[in-house]
Amino acid sequence: MRRRACFAATLGALAVLGSAGPVQAADPLQPDPELEAVTLPAPKPSWVFVERGFVMPGNAIYDTDTGKMLGLVESSNLSDLALDPGGKAVYVSESIWTKGWRGTRQDMITVYDAATLKLKTEIAMPGRILIGGRKYNFVIADAGKTAYVYNLDPASSVNVVDLAKGKFVKKIELAGCASLMPVTGVGFSALCSDGSLATVKTAGAKTDITRSAPFFSATNDPIFDNFGYDQAKQSAVFLTYTGQVYTAKLGAAPTISEPFSIQVAAGVSPADTKPLDVHWYPGARQGLALHFATGHAFVLMHTGEYWTHKESGTEIWELDVAAKKVVKRIPLEDPAAHIAVTQEAEPKLVLGTESGTLLILDAKTGAEKFKLEKSAGGVIRTLEP
Repeated sequence: MRRRACFAATLGALAVLGSAGPVQAADPLQPDPELEAVTLPAPKPSWVFVERGFVMPGNAIYDTDTGKMLGLVESSNLSDLALDPGGKAVYVSESIWTKGWRGTRQDMITVYDAATLKLKTEIAMPGRILIGGRKYNFVIADAGKTAYVYNLDPASSVNVVDLAKGKFVKKIELAGCASLMPVTGVGFSALCSDGSLATVKTAGAKTDITRSAPFFSATNDPIFDNFGYDQAKQSAVFLTYTGQVYTAKLGAAPTISEPFSIQVAAGVSPADTKPLDVHWYPGARQGLALHFATGHAFVLMHTGEYWTHKESGTEIWELDVAAKKVVKRIPLEDPAAHIAVTQEAEPKLVLGTESGTLLILDAKTGAEKFKLEKSAGGVIRTLEP
């Protein structure tokens, strides 16, 4: 009886469907659209490379003139990106494992064609630091011929890689130092935990390392590791957690200036290290951007206590470094964790906000040019002259 009832119900349903009118013919299947491969033009000063963060690996390329995304450079978590000064390649210093986050570890510099973003080659090397979010763990020197990669496997050292020949050259032990700055004709410099600046001469079979006298306290008032460095002029702008500004001229015998307070440069009281004292402090993950041509630094600032150096910025302070004067303050509705500035005659500020928005502002006026939601995440890199 059950089978007959079910059969009758099915026939009834079919009868109803049949009386509903003629069945419309389905649209014919359309072929999938063909994807067109686009070749990028030579990199422009208006371009920025934006890390998408830990959850979404890769570095997105945006043109700040149009607000458009141009492409995506493949990169693994905790990797570092560097750009060929000749515009021919994009380099990624990275570590991968054969089974996700386990298995056999492989450390390498991955080389991509800058026009097609296709893989060109991989250069193996013996270890690197796994931290991410730092501009100066991986730097290019000698007009694109040499790479320096900060290594912490098993101790503080620097990998020297010949990019022209595509091979690892040597590892230089550099105890207690990090944050690498290429120095033309010498090698590189690095900040050290004893408050000094190390200069490493890499030419020849023997490596020579000298250190300046200590000029800052890495314990009481450290320097932010995402500072400003103009490689062409070999000049650096360092900023401490309390807002002390140092400038340095690098070379075989570097010179370092006496510090001044960014707060005093803005006409407010200087910050200190005392607990519970509220002041304006610099902060954020990437809190300083240096425009090379003008010598102006753009700094993310917030109000708080000492040791709030990871707090996002609620204002941008434009500092004329040579004049020791803050010439402009730009308030931010959405606090920013990262800031960069394009190296153009009319520069643009690029901000990565707490909400994940990529903001592109006119550096002169602070006016918003583009607002790209869900486009920020990590370090923002610009093309340097």
